[in-house]
Amino acid sequence: MSTQATDALRSRIEDTSIRTVGLYAALYGVAALFLVPYAWMISLSLKPRSEMFSRVPHWIPSEPTLQWYQYVLSESLILQWTLNTLLIAGITTLVVLLFDSLIAFSLTRLDWPGRKFVLSVIIASFMVPAYVNIVPLYTLVSDLGLISSYAGVILPLTAGPLGVFLLVQFFRDFPDELEEAARLDGFSTFRIYSRLMLPMMKSPLTALALFTFVSSWNQFLWPLIVLQSEGSYTLPIGLVTLSSSQVFQPGLMMAATLIASLPLFVVFLLLQDYLINAIQIQGTKG
Repeated sequence: MSTQATDALRSRIEDTSIRTVGLYAALYGVAALFLVPYAWMISLSLKPRSEMFSRVPHWIPSEPTLQWYQYVLSESLILQWTLNTLLIAGITTLVVLLFDSLIAFSLTRLDWPGRKFVLSVIIASFMVPAYVNIVPLYTLVSDLGLISSYAGVILPLTAGPLGVFLLVQFFRDFPDELEEAARLDGFSTFRIYSRLMLPMMKSPLTALALFTFVSSWNQFLWPLIVLQSEGSYTLPIGLVTLSSSQVFQPGLMMAATLIASLPLFVVFLLLQDYLINAIQIQGTKG
């Protein structure tokens, strides 16, 4: 190889390396910006009262303290609110996975009249704002005697179209040859659904579970309407109640908010591989 060709190759490698380093630096810089609010939240939750309203912001407290965490855990019902939220979000997620997978399987793998119309109605329901349904839902739940009960909170949250729409895409792409081979082996329709298709759809089901769990965990308006006693509140409602019942203290609110966000963080860490895999599969399909 000539000297000129070697120099050109070396220059190209250096340019590529500089662009790669610049790209990674920009990406990590943008990612770091998303961590700033969380870092400030942790900093405030560890500051003593004397440093809370200082005109000069300090990221690292001079005397870190856990007094706000101790106060939140001992003087509020945050543990009860966490259990209530975990119960509601967990049951909602399980029901959504069961119902939405059955509906998506029926719409894509079974042949019955009107299924395309039903799917169109489900997709069209995306355009209806959730707040429009508040009054009819409350009337229905009240007539069923479910006011101030967890069932009254859970049942309306399980009727979202997002899960059906997401799973329909995956059920539709399931190979017909596998289903035909299973039927030749004597599999019933329900066995094909439960033993063949569901185990091969762990990634989309996990992604749907994560979306549903987070959405249900953060629900505020509907639980506020249905739940009527302080002991049955969920975390978003409880945090607002905690704020209004105390003198404004950022450390208290930040400690409570950090405790409230920890379960979601743990759930995301456990399921992030499945979530990324589902997004990659969906992106590959276009």
